[in-house]
Amino acid sequence: MRTALVGFGHAGQVFHGPLLADDARYRLEVIVTSDAGRAAAAARLHPQARVVPDLAAALATGPDLVVVASPPATHVPAATAALAAGCAVVLDKPMCPDPAEGRALVERAEALGRPLTVFHNRRWDSELLTLQRLLAEGALGEVWRFESRLERWKTAETKPWKAAATWREGGGVLFDLGSHLIDQALVLFGPVDEVHAELSAHRGGADDDAFVSLRHRSGVRSHLTMSTTAALTGDRMRVLGSRAAFVKTAPDVQEAQLAAGLAPSAADYGQEPPALLGTGDGAEPVACEPGRYPRFYDLLATALLEGGPLPVDPREALAVVELVARIHRVRVPETSVAG
Repeated sequence: MRTALVGFGHAGQVFHGPLLADDARYRLEVIVTSDAGRAAAAARLHPQARVVPDLAAALATGPDLVVVASPPATHVPAATAALAAGCAVVLDKPMCPDPAEGRALVERAEALGRPLTVFHNRRWDSELLTLQRLLAEGALGEVWRFESRLERWKTAETKPWKAAATWREGGGVLFDLGSHLIDQALVLFGPVDEVHAELSAHRGGADDDAFVSLRHRSGVRSHLTMSTTAALTGDRMRVLGSRAAFVKTAPDVQEAQLAAGLAPSAADYGQEPPALLGTGDGAEPVACEPGRYPRFYDLLATALLEGGPLPVDPREALAVVELVARIHRVRVPETSVAG
């Protein structure tokens, strides 16, 4: 499938580019970036692809698939143009900042009969796949609490659009890392009836530290923590149940492996050391499922070429955006000032 990749920042360079290049059913023909440094990197990493400065030039080449990995505020306009040109569309997460625009986009894709999906790649994190296996086995019993965190340490935001974007433009850690965690919680435990959130902007601008508590209709409570101001990070995931607890200390390795240039088809790609399964009598190692980000594009190729479900239903991605927007509308971020 002839593929155009829009944007060659972290998402385009580390995730989409390598995953597309590693699957023979895709041919990455066009990369869109107006940044000279990123254009040089795109030409070096994907010499078979043309590098063009804008989406119109990419659409003029007649791609079958357009992958939009530019900032969130650009997602809906880019996807709308790509759908009108007859293309299938992948949007990086978050789907978009505005739920109303996202809803209209989904309805537009359905009316045109064009595939639209969202790259919620952390559905294929090692820890999530391992937890799903344990839940299917009944190893934890009744789940009481799901704790999940993604934390970083950034002394300053290096991406200009992230430094300047408000939450209404998709800025802030709740939209960024939080989209992953909220999506995982919804996939695991279903719809949410009750939401509590605490947002902070320690360094000015949009939120850079957040905690979200969700009460699922299923009865499970999710505690989600996301931060770019954590000099020391906590456990990636802890799940408490009536029979046992599951703990995984380190985050999934796939992002680091892709950033280091490891091919997704390499034998050691996605491999993780054991996590822990504990009871009141102690803890024992439990084998981790390998991470499987390539599965997203595998499922997408099957859907586009043979029929079948998309890897992520866009309405599920829209539910994440709606929940993030709901939190922002009712919360005023706290700001701490050094000095």
